[in-house]
Amino acid sequence: MFSMTAQDQHKKPGPPKKEPIREEDIQGFKYLDSFFKTLNRLHDVQSNHNRELHYDQYIALMLLYFFTPVLTSLRGIQQATTLKKIQKRLGIKQTSLTSLSEAQVFDAKLLNPLLKELADQALPKEKDRDLKEIQQQIKAVDGTLLPALPQMLWALWQDEQHRAAKLHLEMDIFNHVPTAYVITEGNGNEKKALRTMLAPGTIYLIDAGYAEYKLLNDIIAAGSSFVIRLRDNADYVVLEEKPLTEKGIAEGIQKDLVVRLGSKSKQADCPHDLRIIEIFHKGNENEHRKSRVSSKKTFRTRETDYNFLLATDRLDLPAEVIALLFTRRWQIELFFRWFKHVLGFNHLLALSENGVTIQVYCALIASMLITIRTGRKPTKRTFEMISLHLMGWASDEELVRHIEKLKASGAKLKAND
Repeated sequence: MFSMTAQDQHKKPGPPKKEPIREEDIQGFKYLDSFFKTLNRLHDVQSNHNRELHYDQYIALMLLYFFTPVLTSLRGIQQATTLKKIQKRLGIKQTSLTSLSEAQVFDAKLLNPLLKELADQALPKEKDRDLKEIQQQIKAVDGTLLPALPQMLWALWQDEQHRAAKLHLEMDIFNHVPTAYVITEGNGNEKKALRTMLAPGTIYLIDAGYAEYKLLNDIIAAGSSFVIRLRDNADYVVLEEKPLTEKGIAEGIQKDLVVRLGSKSKQADCPHDLRIIEIFHKGNENEHRKSRVSSKKTFRTRETDYNFLLATDRLDLPAEVIALLFTRRWQIELFFRWFKHVLGFNHLLALSENGVTIQVYCALIASMLITIRTGRKPTKRTFEMISLHLMGWASDEELVRHIEKLKASGAKLKAND
């Protein structure tokens, strides 16, 4: 009879062994088939290291990874290439883990035109009903950290054991699609990243981290505009105080000033007349709550009242429109939440900066494919439905029904506008 030794009894159990990927785990391909054909343009791209896997096949596998919850690692993707259905549908052979790792040397920049094409297809150019008078494109720009491994030496952040990459993203807030991005180390300069993305005819919505006066001047020089939140200690010289409208006062506008930013010695950094709009934000009142685990009452302050400053070069727009514009910047925060916590971009499959850039491109492409197919910004429910379809649990008809329901809901909203 088998008996455990004392040494065996003290051994810690290892992590549970993952079940192998099965054919029935990856079923529906129709949702991605048409896009896989678009990738054919990358088939003949050469790589110095990779002889077994073509660029288009690698991108197709990465998209499958994002849409299929059972694929959680590079090894899982490698195992998926052993399945006959995937080999036939993607035109690939069984691929080694080494070949998948080497694929990260493909030129990430070749995916940029594809990203722009998808952004143009995503949605008709419709305006926010409250901002119809603004003809320029409105884009939010911000950055978010992506967790990296200690061996990713290029991903400098806090220290050797705490590394991160940083995604600097530009997003069209009307169409809910990313339009440009830059990957840097965690300490990457977000102002420098924004300079690489500047284009004419745009209003950039940016937070206080971008408050460099020379950068604001560069935005104007590029033929664009900005709405930026300033730090409370921002220095400026008041040139004129504009009268407030009743609507502006009702929406919390405290002051509408024409100014020059910076002290006299710094005003040359942005030598333009700008607006500073001071806005009152009403916080939630203090409240007493009864504890669920005792009869004692607890006191907490949820949020306090405060004023904040917005700066813009748009002297022509009402102050309340400027304030409304800045609230739309929140769309990029919602996208980051979707990107990291629903689409699942919290695990890097590549170690090199170029490899991470390819993975980000694929994640953004996956998100835009949902927007193009549904005509709406991606949601958790739609993503789940597509994943269930790819795993064979949802039929073609059920996926189509879900998408048609979304389109009907969108059409109803437009009719109400």
